[in-house]
Amino acid sequence: MKPAPFDHVRATSVEHAVAVLAENADSARVLAGGQSLIPLLATRRAQPSLLVDINGLAELSYLRVDDGHLEIGALTRNRLIETSPVTADAAPLIVEALHHSGHVTIRNRSTIGGSASYAHPAGENPVALLTLGASVVLTGPTGRRVVPVGDFFRGPHLTSAAPDELLTAVRIPVSPPGTRVAVAELARRHGDFAVVAVLSALRLDDSGRITAASIGIGGAGPTPLRAFAAEQLLVGEHPSDELVRAAGAAAAAVVDPPSDVHAPAAYRRRVTDVMTQRSLMRALSPAERTSAA
Repeated sequence: MKPAPFDHVRATSVEHAVAVLAENADSARVLAGGQSLIPLLATRRAQPSLLVDINGLAELSYLRVDDGHLEIGALTRNRLIETSPVTADAAPLIVEALHHSGHVTIRNRSTIGGSASYAHPAGENPVALLTLGASVVLTGPTGRRVVPVGDFFRGPHLTSAAPDELLTAVRIPVSPPGTRVAVAELARRHGDFAVVAVLSALRLDDSGRITAASIGIGGAGPTPLRAFAAEQLLVGEHPSDELVRAAGAAAAAVVDPPSDVHAPAAYRRRVTDVMTQRSLMRALSPAERTSAA
């Protein structure tokens, strides 16, 4: 199938892009990497009459640490984020998540702003951003606003961005030194969207007691989810097999997974339990990636 006809505007600045979106709020879509949008166009699940192409906006491609946050421009390619020492030091969970996101060819072209805006409930970037307590920067006709991703993701492919707003950056709190991170996911094939993915970020004190825990789940609901009950079980405790099993059960208890052609709801719930346990065990392993000490 071929895309429905559409017009194309190459934005010359963020202000230009926002102005075009404001003039065509009901019919325009933003084109960045196109790894999510182009398949929707080809199958006519999306039929915008106008594409606003932001690929020429070099000012939206950057990585920098500022005021305790890693800020990433929306047009920054995921492969650059994955391989940058800046990301490895400041937000290693993003690096681990991107290892599971599509294939290298896709990551060479896809952008963090595009994957956040696409808001796939099983997408590794959205789950990682939620796990890390990130925010998105939206720029519209009246200026900029910063929205926590927990408020930004509203449903499958649905966000709280207004039609005349452009996602221009994501802001991620810098992970404290020694943060332990891990990803465990089940997918039919490498590079596919996960049936269920669980991302973990943990901190331990010198005695080995867990002092902070963040667990994000993808593929088990209409948006990425935080397993707050499981996190609360972990904090203040020394790791043990029994504790990890309890956290897995707590994570599975809060999800509301869909049934679809890939897996029934009961299977996804069981996989949530198993993937939570695997993610935590990997994060607790001394060999796992940690933020810079």
